[in-house]
Amino acid sequence: MSKTTPINSADLRGISRLTIDAVTGLTKVVEAMHRNIACFPGVSGKKTQKTMNGITGFVYRNIRRITNITGNVIDAALIRVIPMVSEKPGSSPVRESLLAALNGVLGDYMADSENPLTIFMQMRQNGQALKLERQALADTIRQPGPKLAIMVHGLCMNDLQWKRNGHDHGYAIARDMGYSTVYLHYNTGLHVSANGRSFAGLIEDLVKEWPVPVEELVIIAHSMGGLVSRSACFYGERAGHKWLGHLKKIIFLGTPHHGAPTERGGNHIDFILGISPYSAPLARLGKIRSSGITDLRYGSLADEDWEGLDRFKRCGDIRTPIPLPERGMSYTIAATVGKKRDDIRNILPGDGLVPIDSALGRHKEPDFDLSFPESRQWIAYGINHFELLNHPEIYEKIKEFLQ
Repeated sequence: MSKTTPINSADLRGISRLTIDAVTGLTKVVEAMHRNIACFPGVSGKKTQKTMNGITGFVYRNIRRITNITGNVIDAALIRVIPMVSEKPGSSPVRESLLAALNGVLGDYMADSENPLTIFMQMRQNGQALKLERQALADTIRQPGPKLAIMVHGLCMNDLQWKRNGHDHGYAIARDMGYSTVYLHYNTGLHVSANGRSFAGLIEDLVKEWPVPVEELVIIAHSMGGLVSRSACFYGERAGHKWLGHLKKIIFLGTPHHGAPTERGGNHIDFILGISPYSAPLARLGKIRSSGITDLRYGSLADEDWEGLDRFKRCGDIRTPIPLPERGMSYTIAATVGKKRDDIRNILPGDGLVPIDSALGRHKEPDFDLSFPESRQWIAYGINHFELLNHPEIYEKIKEFLQ
């Protein structure tokens, strides 16, 4: 039996570029540590980011120069070789998962450096991109109807991962409730606001070109996907988009409306590492995480939350308060690994990643509190963050909210 690889030959260019960038970046970290140790500034002394001088500096400069030359040679060779390689079309679920995770962690850097592995936002169905033109949609979508549902995945995930353990909420509501379901696929490493603005424009095109008049539009969003959806509503209102007039409901599944403790913990580690000149260069390693991840510190939705700011600087919640969309009704489902209401585990990060209060939009500051009506919020017990994608209780609640 022949072995298959989860990556395509064309992916090798992207992988080689990331490898070269990693070697160059790590060399800079080691050089900075070497410099600070050589200067002996004391544990809390002044750190420096200067490069080394003399023979040592010459060595580091040559490592970076040779690495860059090697990367350019490899890239040029792959450009010539890849078109000659015979390969089956399409992409495997394993490859899609690897690319989604990579883009979640490094997606903004990959986009800026034009890495071939960068994910570009698109509407998809069955893992295939949809051409947002009326006739193309009519030819691709099976019996397109007036009830349209859009599924929006979370951080480091992709549209195929809505299917988990044989269940897909999107497929199920199409089967049971007559929705035509499409899936958003996007680079989760970009700022939430950037994805929100692009998503708003994509929905506008989708509704405009849908083969039949749209009577009902619903969005079902998991985790970060909920923030992207709220941001899309915000920028859709600013742009005067017509799709908001069709929006009936948004259902949030484990969305960190007010952020996640894991990213706030990462921000504290950055601060601690930066105190000493000896450990300060290591803080660079923590700062490779993407804009999308740092937006999860407090749940940022707008450009104003990050423009002109150092996103790694330790600070409080400086978000622009954005309420739930006025168009359509919003519903939210929180989960907790605790088995019952008084379980001690309920006071920990809820479903393992997102606290209950954050998922329910609760906040001590009135401007930030989302005030979901009691009838439009629900807590699932004994369920973790990823089981929100396939647990039978969650699907029954989604159906109840849609009805």
